[in-house]
Amino acid sequence: MRRMIAAVAAASLLLVPVLLGQKLQTKTASPATLARGKYLVEQIGMCGDCHTPHNEKGEPIKEQWLQGATLPFKPIVPMPVWADKSSSIAGLPGWEKDAAIKFMMTGIAFNGLPARPPMPQYRYNQPDAEAIVAYLKSVAPGK
Repeated sequence: MRRMIAAVAAASLLLVPVLLGQKLQTKTASPATLARGKYLVEQIGMCGDCHTPHNEKGEPIKEQWLQGATLPFKPIVPMPVWADKSSSIAGLPGWEKDAAIKFMMTGIAFNGLPARPPMPQYRYNQPDAEAIVAYLKSVAPGK
């Protein structure tokens, strides 16, 4: 009888996180996923071009990698929703993982609106979007 009570108690403790809608363990991205995300961010999406400040020589300031910047260019015709500054994407502050993945797949943000120009509305596939988000979440946010 005691064993049965102990088993029920142990099972109950294991079910608490599930009943609360939480996972028992947080899945961390594999090194291959992070490498894929880094490649997509740096070589395909070219995110650092807008989301990283540049020095007077036009070189990215590595200490401020993906921490947001004032954009050095403007549209040639007026655009009411043009973003003059890029946001910090190091660590993806303010973004839940699933919303960020959806954004990378659809170009639609968590508020239901598309990205403001000049941000492209990317259409990455699910594995690539997940890799990008994993990589961006792994980058240390600015101070």
